Amino acid sequence: MKREEHQQTWVELEKASDEIKILKNQLHGENLVIKEKAHRAPIFEEIVGSSEPLRRVLIQVAKVAPTDSAVLILGETGTGKERVSRAIHKRSHRSQRFIRVNCAAIPQSLINSELFGHEKGAFTGATQRLLGRFEAADGGTLFLDEVGELPMETQIVLLRILQEREFERIGGNQTISADVRIIAATNRDFTAAVAAGTFRRDLFYRINVFPVEMASLRERIDDIPLLVEYLLDRYREKTGKGFRSIEQKTLDIFQGYGWPGNIRELQSVIERTAIFCEGDVFSIEETWLKREIPQGYPTLRLHINDRCGSTLAG
Repeated sequence: MKREEHQQTWVELEKASDEIKILKNQLHGENLVIKEKAHRAPIFEEIVGSSEPLRRVLIQVAKVAPTDSAVLILGETGTGKERVSRAIHKRSHRSQRFIRVNCAAIPQSLINSELFGHEKGAFTGATQRLLGRFEAADGGTLFLDEVGELPMETQIVLLRILQEREFERIGGNQTISADVRIIAATNRDFTAAVAAGTFRRDLFYRINVFPVEMASLRERIDDIPLLVEYLLDRYREKTGKGFRSIEQKTLDIFQGYGWPGNIRELQSVIERTAIFCEGDVFSIEETWLKREIPQGYPTLRLHINDRCGSTLAG
């Protein structure tokens, strides 16, 4: 009887071992497919993907980059508008000088000084001459991020510069010429802003010579495996983790999620998961991306399971 039980135990162990090998080979095969796709995927100035919406954007970038035309990049937060602006800049004849201004991050009382500069004594606190971003960008590209946040006073001055290519520093009377290409970006609805009178129609026409519309990540589902592999490569070294593969179930979960924060949110999730997960397989559970909002897109809530050894909710 004991001999029969012993034999049965061996049979069960061999069966379990075979199942583990099958699963391991399946996971290895899935990971090889992912890596093969990642290696085949075009990386255009660090823009990763091969989906049709992204291809359309890259075609537009290639066409407009060699020109001096103003470009307006439209898209939701986190879709990669700045990266596209840099790709346009790098492929232009102005590739030596790129100046970025986040129009939403500078107080309205200081934005004119930041953009156009000021002379010493022009206002309280102006203890020395300041060269503005337009002067700094002369001969290069000026990227106006969140351009829809510019106050009306600044819009008027900006329109004049785009028309005449010259300006004066605040408190100065010297006319300064500026040969600057403008690339602007916004996540606002400019049609509504113009209709509401918060953004000048004539300035809109000046910066909207060549519009480029960025697709959301939920419109680029096919790019998610490539982006996950690309981003995970960053955090392998950063976190000291030796991830060798990505679980197919994890990719399925990622591709089924709405990503309201787009690539920026995906990057955050991957970094957070890489920190908590142990072992050589990068994986999450479906409950980590909990759908709570029936109208619109889901918010992120992570629940780290036993595989990753911690709990986290947000």
